[in-house]
Amino acid sequence: MTTYNSLLKIINTEGHPLRSWGKLIPDQLISGLDPKRFGKFNQWQTAINNLPNLTISNIELNTEVKLSTSDSISEKTIENIKQELKQLHPWRKGPFNFFDVKIDTEWRSDWKWDRIKDHLKPLKGKIILDVGCGNGYHCWRMAGLGAELVIGIDPTAVFVMQYQLMQKYIQSENVFVLPAGIDDVPKNMQAFDTVFSMGVLYHRKSPIEHIMQLHQCLKPEGELVLETLIIEKDSDEVLLPKDRYAQMNNVWFIPTIPLLIKWLERCKFKNIRVVDVNQTSVEEQRQTEWMTFNSLSDFLDPEDSNLTIEGYPAPKRVVVLAEK
Repeated sequence: MTTYNSLLKIINTEGHPLRSWGKLIPDQLISGLDPKRFGKFNQWQTAINNLPNLTISNIELNTEVKLSTSDSISEKTIENIKQELKQLHPWRKGPFNFFDVKIDTEWRSDWKWDRIKDHLKPLKGKIILDVGCGNGYHCWRMAGLGAELVIGIDPTAVFVMQYQLMQKYIQSENVFVLPAGIDDVPKNMQAFDTVFSMGVLYHRKSPIEHIMQLHQCLKPEGELVLETLIIEKDSDEVLLPKDRYAQMNNVWFIPTIPLLIKWLERCKFKNIRVVDVNQTSVEEQRQTEWMTFNSLSDFLDPEDSNLTIEGYPAPKRVVVLAEK
């Protein structure tokens, strides 16, 4: 809970736009990080506690996420740090550099960030929500662009613990990752200047409801950054996988870009524009020593990389910006 005390102090002040959420967050923390719910919780906490106390000489968040120390670290200490970090496997979003221990995550999330960052409204001084943020990699990059307050939400406990590992050293008072989902955010907050939803929409059983939830989080004129899977056709169509898509059993609706734009228009968004379309490559999403489970190459047709193993079009993603 101490990790979040400064957040609660900020948003529980009289008149803060997030105050209604502040009343709910303590219970969300208790529920979302309940050791009884997660068999490896004590392992994760022990790994964080075992990391050495080091003097932080530099925190780089703008061009990468990197921590440096002025302390002298032996090779043995570096190896020990590496082994403790691996206790929080799998590392999916990144990469990170902890005192020259380079965490080569499953996703090259920095590539995605580089594709979109120059299209965004300025983040300096803004209040931002990142829905489905994982371990908060992009939250740190948002802070690197001068955001005033970044709140990431993700219900996966190990990712929240990876964020807390970062906080052990950074002790940031403007970046927080909560063990929560979009359904845990109070309705109609209208509190955020920018809302990110990247890699979430296709996991929702009701895409329209999700877009409406994002709309309700935004201030008037606020910006939505929506990244999702699409199928490449000019018509208003949607792919509803029969069972699994790229071995994922929680993919529901994959629209064409024209249909996605109509969804956004129906939900009262304006100034809708496509800023990036990219077919995910096996260089951008892959198995590494930090994420040893199957990854994209295992989910594609071995005879045709443009198809998933089920015969659907291979993952292609769009980034759409829109305003409330």
